[in-house]
Amino acid sequence: MRKTSNKIKRKLRNRKKLKKVNNERYRISVSKSLNNLFIQIIDDKNKKTLVSASSTEKDIKKNKIKKIEKSSLMGEILAKRAKEKNINNVYFDRGGYKYHGRIKAFAETLRKNGLKF
Repeated sequence: MRKTSNKIKRKLRNRKKLKKVNNERYRISVSKSLNNLFIQIIDDKNKKTLVSASSTEKDIKKNKIKKIEKSSLMGEILAKRAKEKNINNVYFDRGGYKYHGRIKAFAETLRKNGLKF
């Protein structure tokens, strides 16, 4: 119970700091499970999801690849979908997760593919 509540506090603290700084940008929200990664680009003003991607989609799920490679592939897919909707500037909300491993690989791939944050 304590571990969960600390994670929720860390997520809310991180999101509060990010929203103070970034007013005119969209938010990339990341959530992960043991095997999968779920990503959304959210417009906080209108409270709408603009672009989403998930590692449970058919194209990604049929490939048997490792988790970090899957994260990099997700970054490429999300960057391509964001470019189609003319989204360039975003801010990265890592939630309660540390900037390490799969989250770091995903973020670096997004930067390589042209999203600025």
